[in-house]
Amino acid sequence: MKKLTDEQKAKIRAELYRDVAARQRGYRERALALFPHVCARCGRSFSGVRLKELTVHHKDHNHDNNPPDGSNWELLCVYCHDHEHEKDKMAGYQPPATNTTLGGSRLFNPFEQLDKLGRDSG
Repeated sequence: MKKLTDEQKAKIRAELYRDVAARQRGYRERALALFPHVCARCGRSFSGVRLKELTVHHKDHNHDNNPPDGSNWELLCVYCHDHEHEKDKMAGYQPPATNTTLGGSRLFNPFEQLDKLGRDSG
């Protein structure tokens, strides 16, 4: 297999970026034409120069699934879009246990001795 030169690699990268940008412009423009310019999560409206803060979210997370009716898209502001993807990353996350004195894995409860204190003082 022939090795590519740096110039050839740069040309291929530029073509890929151009193709991705064109594809994104295509479905973004269609989504903006189909849907009101409102974030589907927080309900904020966008217009003018702030319209760039409205992004197209793929409901099934497949950027190649772009049906002409827009059924796989929703418009989200950049903040809600980031939150949506962060939520997916955190779905399987379990915080580390902070109190394992009883051998089990459980979270620390600062009020767990409160009932006992109330009974002892009366």
